[in-house]
Amino acid sequence: MNKYLPIGSVVLLNGGSKRIMIYGRKQKELNSDKVWDYIACLYPEGNLNEEYMYLFNHDQIEKVFFIGFQDEEEIEFANENLK
Repeated sequence: MNKYLPIGSVVLLNGGSKRIMIYGRKQKELNSDKVWDYIACLYPEGNLNEEYMYLFNHDQIEKVFFIGFQDEEEIEFANENLK
């Protein structure tokens, strides 16, 4: 299994009190060379603005509430691009 959760997955981060929804993977931080596993927005609010975008790594996830949509295209993309 690929270590990355699919787009649309809803998680709670360690020490967090609000769930967030993943909308991107392998994200490069602006003005830095740091690459994060995920970018997410508040759930259920969605992407409000850049103040509410959360960059984090897989090991920071405390609980997975929902695993996003997966089909053949997602699996192929993940296998080719998310190693």
